[in-house]
Amino acid sequence: MEFDDWVLTLATFLPVVGAAIVMAIPRAEEQLIKLVALGTALVVAALGVYLLFNFDYDAAGELQFVVDKPWIDVINSRYIVGIDGISFPLMLLTMLVTPASIFYSFGHFPEPHNPKAFLALILILHTGMIGTFVAQDLILFFVFFEVVLLPMFFMIGVWGGEDRKYASLKFFLYTMFGSALMLVSFLALYFLADGTLAGVEANTFDMRALPTAAGAIAMSSQLWIFGGMFIGFGVKVPMFPFHTWLPDAHTQAPTVGSVILAAVLLKLGTYGFVRIAIPILPEAAVEWAPFIGLLAVIGIIYGALGCLAQTDMKRLIAFSSVAHMGFVMLGIATLTDFGINAAVFGMVAHGLITGMLFFLAGSVKERFHTLDMSRLGGLLLQAPRMGWILAFCAMASLGLPGLAGFWGEFPAILASYNPAGPLNEAVFRTYMVVAALGTVLAAGYLLWMLQKAAFGRVKDEFVDDPHINDTTLIEYVAWAPLLALILVLGVYPNLLFDLTDPAVVNSLSSCLGEAAEAAEACFDAGAGISQAAGN
Repeated sequence: MEFDDWVLTLATFLPVVGAAIVMAIPRAEEQLIKLVALGTALVVAALGVYLLFNFDYDAAGELQFVVDKPWIDVINSRYIVGIDGISFPLMLLTMLVTPASIFYSFGHFPEPHNPKAFLALILILHTGMIGTFVAQDLILFFVFFEVVLLPMFFMIGVWGGEDRKYASLKFFLYTMFGSALMLVSFLALYFLADGTLAGVEANTFDMRALPTAAGAIAMSSQLWIFGGMFIGFGVKVPMFPFHTWLPDAHTQAPTVGSVILAAVLLKLGTYGFVRIAIPILPEAAVEWAPFIGLLAVIGIIYGALGCLAQTDMKRLIAFSSVAHMGFVMLGIATLTDFGINAAVFGMVAHGLITGMLFFLAGSVKERFHTLDMSRLGGLLLQAPRMGWILAFCAMASLGLPGLAGFWGEFPAILASYNPAGPLNEAVFRTYMVVAALGTVLAAGYLLWMLQKAAFGRVKDEFVDDPHINDTTLIEYVAWAPLLALILVLGVYPNLLFDLTDPAVVNSLSSCLGEAAEAAEACFDAGAGISQAAGN
């Protein structure tokens, strides 16, 4: 068996093996625990580098490194993994954020001090996140989707802030509710889709066969099935009005928990829309798209106004995620390759930028022991390097051209001008205007946060505080790759667009069967975004 045949499996399950080794090491051997956890994450990252050099970029629209083995024969569920231009960048993002989080935690372990359990939970999360992005079977996808739930529940509930029990329980219940509806939708696809149409000759959970097989499902059933997935994925995104768990979870979570939650876990929901809901049920997506777009723009404005009402820096960043993920969902709602490419770029950009903002909030909290912005100020005087890094990330988050955040927001707004053929242009152009106003509000709350935290004079209570030092070596090493990518992707967005565009076009073309033809044309792909970015 060639290495390529099991590299994805190794990358997926190596972290959970590392977690088992960490749990077997005595708690007193803290340095060994750190070494094993970081070493595991770096080996997984090395596998990502191997994939980076061996991925066929000319065939980015096709699944690569595919493994298809029997798994649960009684329900015809198979172990199918593979990556294409949509899942690959999100998997690489996970492989970057996790070792950065582990290394950052070495100097910032939260109380109660228990590196053994803390690092083991991060590694289990790592397996769940990578597995979700590589899975090509609905049951396998669901298993990995749920694996991330318990580790994050314990990270918030054990190492969180004062209201950690409330926040962790709310996170768990919301996510479980959405997952239950998502599972019902998957089972409905299994029982109602006609496998013979896809050449499977049986009921199937195979995500490669379902776009064809689901054509046999009655339209009324498709709408209900899509609705179940919409709530399941929408809670994870989170979309308005399913978002209320997010500010509490972010505010109470330890720094590394907030980083992983923002950088990767939220993307599991938007990825579900792009990978599963829209390709498998395109006609239902056309019917649901205006509603998704409406909730997206409400989320953009609501999240921005929520930010302006905050006094806590970390809670402000949490509400900004609601607004930024609204831009991602707006791009998805257009059902064009232009919009969905923008959405995938927005996922990666949001992961890098908001992950960095939560890193910075954690470091500020460690130094000042507060995130109350009325007590902060003068960061550029006391810790100038950290202050400038905060300014850089705030500019990236508000969508400054030349930084990664711009290419997640602007194309999503632009795509709303020409949505897919069956969609109402006037409605989506209205959404475009509202979303554009959201960018102005984003500039307002991010610049306000920067002004309160970094500018002005140092407050009297912190003037001679010996604990307030500038960025440390551990922080530099953990943050440098994320900061570099924010700049590189902002200057050269085609680095990502050229990877995602073939996969997005191929994914949308799966709906061009007889069912889609009966509905005129399923999607109007429009001009390729990579060409637009190049121009």
